Amino acid sequence: METILLLLHTEPDGLLPRSAFEAVSAARTLANGGRFAVGLVGETIQAAADQLAQCGAGAFLGVSGSAFAQPRYATDSAAAEAICRQANPSLVLAPATSRWNRVLPGVAHRCGGRADTHVTGVNHSADGLSVQRWYYRQRMEADLRRTQRPWFVLIDGGSFPGWSGPPGTAQIQVLNPEIGTPKTTVIGTRQPSGGAQTIRPEAKLLFVAGAGWTKKQADGQAHVQEAEQVISECLRLTNASLGSTKSLVDLGGEGQAVLSFLTHFNQVGQTGSTPRHPKGLATCCHGEEPHTVGWRFINERRAVNLDPNCGWARGKADILYVADAFAVVKKLNELFRQRAQG
Repeated sequence: METILLLLHTEPDGLLPRSAFEAVSAARTLANGGRFAVGLVGETIQAAADQLAQCGAGAFLGVSGSAFAQPRYATDSAAAEAICRQANPSLVLAPATSRWNRVLPGVAHRCGGRADTHVTGVNHSADGLSVQRWYYRQRMEADLRRTQRPWFVLIDGGSFPGWSGPPGTAQIQVLNPEIGTPKTTVIGTRQPSGGAQTIRPEAKLLFVAGAGWTKKQADGQAHVQEAEQVISECLRLTNASLGSTKSLVDLGGEGQAVLSFLTHFNQVGQTGSTPRHPKGLATCCHGEEPHTVGWRFINERRAVNLDPNCGWARGKADILYVADAFAVVKKLNELFRQRAQG
């Protein structure tokens, strides 16, 4: 029987991110009605612990203070190591956030264990514990087992349904690890304004633009500026995350007109990211394998394309609209504006 520790960190508001509740579901699945420990790291952690008071945890361990408000390897690793040594688990679960992905493999080494990141499934049977993860740009799924303990397993967001339950009052065992004087000082955060931000991992909708937006339209002319306005308005009204095919991102290097707000960070597919959103809408995309591999974890797929024989029509989209993307998205924007006003 595994001794399970669930490691979580808080957000700046002192609460937990969505991925934390998904990791709770994974811990409950493996505990199978048994107890597990929860470790919390952040500037303040009591509110986060109270969120999980009824999740089935048998103990809460925590490290808090101003030194742990911002992600930083020295302080985060010291906090995680102190919690692990106190709990002495054989299995450590954590959400695969950028903060934990950067820190926990090093903590696993300090504790004499092993770490696996980007895990998408866990299973405990008579044959022992196994985890699932994808390789080669999400084309191959592997089932992994390890005898080394402690085993650190970082779970990708969107792999489990988020746990939900009533809040309560949790009793936290507070630890005080020795951190010394950190060499890195966080002086602030710089980020794009809300209107400029196009990558939103928490968004319910992924809007993907293809190269067709910059091609010549029915009147024989390209309408790149109009495409920018239509797409930007859709993103603003829906608060969707923006994805792109590699071909559209690369058009600038070929001297062609491009959408100014697209970068390689927006790429989805074999050469880009594999996002996880409840819904996805592909516009002016062919839907061939190198691109749709990035849609593997999108739950509901819809596409807009003038070609009824495009790749999306070959079993890759739940619904295909054979229509002009400009007209469809303009109509969507009109409906979203009406809903916002009503």
